[in-house]
Amino acid sequence: MQSQQQGEQSFYLPVDEVRSLYVEVHGNPEGIPVVVLHGGPGAGMSLKQVETFDRSTFRIVIFDQRGAGRSTPHADLDGNTTTALVADMELLRNHLGIDRWLVSGGSWGSCLALAYGEAYPDRCLGFRLHGIFLAGKEDIDWWFNGVRAIFPDQWEEFAAFIPEAERGNLLSAYYRRLTSGNAHEEVAAALSLRGFSAKTQTFLPDPGHVAALMEPMAALAVARLFTHYCIHGAFLAPGQLLRNIGRIRDLPCEIVQGRYDTVTPMASAWRLHRAWPEAGFSIVTEANHQSTKGPLFEELKNASERLRGKLAAVHVHESRQGMI
Repeated sequence: MQSQQQGEQSFYLPVDEVRSLYVEVHGNPEGIPVVVLHGGPGAGMSLKQVETFDRSTFRIVIFDQRGAGRSTPHADLDGNTTTALVADMELLRNHLGIDRWLVSGGSWGSCLALAYGEAYPDRCLGFRLHGIFLAGKEDIDWWFNGVRAIFPDQWEEFAAFIPEAERGNLLSAYYRRLTSGNAHEEVAAALSLRGFSAKTQTFLPDPGHVAALMEPMAALAVARLFTHYCIHGAFLAPGQLLRNIGRIRDLPCEIVQGRYDTVTPMASAWRLHRAWPEAGFSIVTEANHQSTKGPLFEELKNASERLRGKLAAVHVHESRQGMI
């Protein structure tokens, strides 16, 4: 299925016999190609991220990763690994006839962007990363336990969903319920986990933001895929992303981080900054994890403009050579 209107496309891309990705392409068909990787895993695309790029100068590719959003099958874990997602991105790049693209990702998307870039550095023009998640034990432990230092009220409600005897390992306890095969139990666990996540993402309390993330089936995809990736260490070796940063250090990059991010804390962004000092690094003071409005959203637009300035000449040269 494919539609095209005002220079934009939407279609389903089969990646194997049973799985298809939902894809949209926005902006200038002749512009600098950029692929936007959503968070979660499992959260699905947000068109607000398209708005952080100038449509007149970028060709913006955004898609729902395996099991997320409108991709099929919904909330599916079979074959859902970081290696598979990286391969999906390569399939999509080739399908669109793009030689190299800018890779943009936030939260889980930043982790996937780094994994893809380190696997295919020759296919990347550069990176725009925010809400840095490196998928290490410390990142995962923080989300399930450390955040109670700042949100003890929300954490106690999150933990109370699990019987006391199992609260020593909330990740395992939630994962068991999210993959139990009992539809009622799975959705209840998903809404508890997603509600906790939503309440801890914003700089100020935002009931509207929380409500927007509580659609049961969307919450199930996020919760199930998030715990699946966390329990498997994102299918990455410990320290892999920082250890291999040398493969992409020569490429332009802008890192944007909310100082008061309680979902993917500043410490992870700082580790990336120290490993990749050549990359631009912007701290947004009045920001938590939410990136669809406010100061963090505005700084993402600024970062896109800085990258546009660096990449415009490269893109024109490669276009003339018939490379993009």
